[in-house]
Amino acid sequence: MINHNTNTSSSRIMKGLLNKKFFERGTVAVAKDLLGKYLVKRAGKRELAFMITEVEAYDGHKDKAAHGSRGKTARNAPMFGEAGKWYVYFTYGMHWMLNIVTGPKDYPAAVLIRGVEGINGPGRVTNYLRIDKSFNNKPARRVAGLWIEDKGVKIKPRDIKSSARIGIDFAGKYWSSRKYRFYID
Repeated sequence: MINHNTNTSSSRIMKGLLNKKFFERGTVAVAKDLLGKYLVKRAGKRELAFMITEVEAYDGHKDKAAHGSRGKTARNAPMFGEAGKWYVYFTYGMHWMLNIVTGPKDYPAAVLIRGVEGINGPGRVTNYLRIDKSFNNKPARRVAGLWIEDKGVKIKPRDIKSSARIGIDFAGKYWSSRKYRFYID
């Protein structure tokens, strides 16, 4: 059950813009904690805000499903950068994928935003919000026009479900079966 009460006094709830320190933690922890946070995009003079409902974690050099497992390239360089920056890449010749970089610098890890309230699928999210390569390697801050906020929604641990990530069979049985996809039930 989602609690939209923004007057929660929990120490885990810190309202406002998520800072770099939030993203410098372990990728799986960040992924789970992003559920219930809001992806916010500036659109002219308006701000569009959607609750994040589904994510996938891609965790480091050994994770065969992560782009960084094959080394640093021009495409995946943001994954090796500072936490709290966007990693946006093009796939299947038609979809932009929106990821937020996590963990320490030079450790290639990121969380893919797979769904927001009312929009399921990472390509649909970026298409609807008109997110493209112009956000790649930019900080998740207001100045960039795309950021993540905590609006005080608390997701109970029992309402967070996990499963294998989608579309990564190429990574081998071990990595393709890891339950690194998290979503709100």
